Amino acid sequence: MSALVECHSGYTYAEYPSALHWEGERLKISVVEAEWQTPQGKHFRVRTTDGLSFELVYSEHADEWRIWVV
Repeated sequence: MSALVECHSGYTYAEYPSALHWEGERLKISVVEAEWQTPQGKHFRVRTTDGLSFELVYSEHADEWRIWVV
């Protein structure tokens, strides 16, 4: 199941995430703590304004986001 992530897109799509939807709520991202690329896609470790940490993965092949609580 894909997740809903809002992101900044400039030259390319999904340059960095700005908000995510989790358990029915929109959570604004305050900081991107890490970013890396794997064969599965673009990975971001983020912290929301309320202090929750998540790992977000954008699969370019499937054009979908995945969210994990860290």
